[in-house]
Amino acid sequence: MTPVSRPNLIVDGKLDHAAVATELRRCIDTLIQKGRFQLTYEIHTIGPAVSKELENPEIVVEFKGRDQALLLERNAELLLALEHISLRWLWLNPQFYGRVRFDAAGYRATRIDELKLSARVAAGRVRETHAPFRFNSMSSRERRILHLVLHEEPGVRSESEGSGEERQVVVYPSA
Repeated sequence: MTPVSRPNLIVDGKLDHAAVATELRRCIDTLIQKGRFQLTYEIHTIGPAVSKELENPEIVVEFKGRDQALLLERNAELLLALEHISLRWLWLNPQFYGRVRFDAAGYRATRIDELKLSARVAAGRVRETHAPFRFNSMSSRERRILHLVLHEEPGVRSESEGSGEERQVVVYPSA
C-alpha cells in the first residue's frame, strides 16, 4: 500500500492559507456531494490574529443555501460536525483548530454573544448567592469564551471540571 501524501499546511509555524483553502475545498466539496446537501460556501482568509478577541480564526468557511437551516438545527450540531471532519481531514495539530471556523447565518457571533451574557448572569448569581454555578457541558472553544469573560468579572473565578464531552465550566465565588 502506498502512503498517502499530505500537503504541508504549516510553514514556519503558521498556516499556509492558500494550501489550507485548497484542502478545505476538496474536503467540503466531497462532504456536500456525498451528503447531497444543497449548500454553497465561501472561504475567507484573515491575517493571523493580532488581538485577544474571544475567537480569532484565520480562515472562515461561510455556508449558504437551501440546507443552511439544517446546519443550524440542534445548536448547529451538523455545522460543528462538518467543521470537525474538515479539521481531521486537514491533519492539523489541535493547537491550530481554533484558526479555522465554519459558520452559517452569523451563528458563531450570536453564540458568542449568548455565552458572554450567560457568563455575566452566572457571575452575578454567584456573587449574590455565594454558591457555585455549573454550566452544561460544552466544547472547548465555548468553555474558553466563558473563562475569558469570567476572568474579567470581579468576585468570581472559574474552572473546568469533568472530562471529554462532559467537561463543564463551574463558577465559584473568589476567596
